[in-house]
Formats: sequence, C-alpha cells, structure tokens
Amino acid sequence: MPKVESKKTLKVTQVKSTIGCPADQIKTIKALGLGKINRTVEQVDNPAVRGMIFKIKHLVKVEEI
Repeated sequence: MPKVESKKTLKVTQVKSTIGCPADQIKTIKALGLGKINRTVEQVDNPAVRGMIFKIKHLVKVEEI
C-alpha cells in the first residue's frame, strides 16, 4: 500500500491594497481568493501557487502550515 503524504498548505494574507497596481497583479490577487486587506485564504503548496505568490509578494504575507 503506498504511503499517503498530507498536502502542505500555505496561509496567504493580503496586507496591502491593490490600488495603483497593474491589472495582472489585481487578477492574481483575485485568483488566489483575496481582494480585501486582512483577508486570509489557505492554498495548496504547489509550484503554480508559489508563482502567483511570487508575483504579488509585496502585497501579501505567507505562512507555511
């Protein structure tokens, strides 16, 4: 029987406003499920999500769970 690994998750919190940001960064915030300051979401830790977070790293705070 294969060993089942628990999926790692990331806790992403928006800490800055998107006012004045380029449209692609605003769309990335929306795609992650954010949009308001202090809103927090949990996302699966994978390369796609990491890339999205890297693009908006100046707007969010990330914690590994």
